[in-house]
Amino acid sequence: MTRRRSFEFHLDGHSGVPVYRQIIDQVMAGIAAGALTSGDQMPTVRQVAVDLSINPNTVMRAYRELEIRGVLDTQQGTGTFIAPQQVRQDEVERRQRLNQLIDEFVARAGSGGFTVDELLEQLHDRATGSQTKRR
Repeated sequence: MTRRRSFEFHLDGHSGVPVYRQIIDQVMAGIAAGALTSGDQMPTVRQVAVDLSINPNTVMRAYRELEIRGVLDTQQGTGTFIAPQQVRQDEVERRQRLNQLIDEFVARAGSGGFTVDELLEQLHDRATGSQTKRR
């Protein structure tokens, strides 16, 4: 039986990151954080578009890219679900992907005026669960 979870997207109109990319990033972050797991049903394209007041084609673009990556699985008439996770990459590829993510994260944060120390503090807070607002 598929578990139903309510996953909510939040947009940052000031980030400079395209909306479809923000949706992709939030799904990937949800999986990494364990908030989304294999078999969880995603909100419909229409529901996300209404909730965020955006064009449904934007949501479809994000979902389609996530399907291509093997992250989402759409079953006609049933819905869109988090796909079973793929076999892990070798350690070198995994480390390269992590370094790329960190570079992008630090660059985005730096352009927003945040320091590496501020990032580390927030990451530490999340890792230890000491943030008061958790989803």
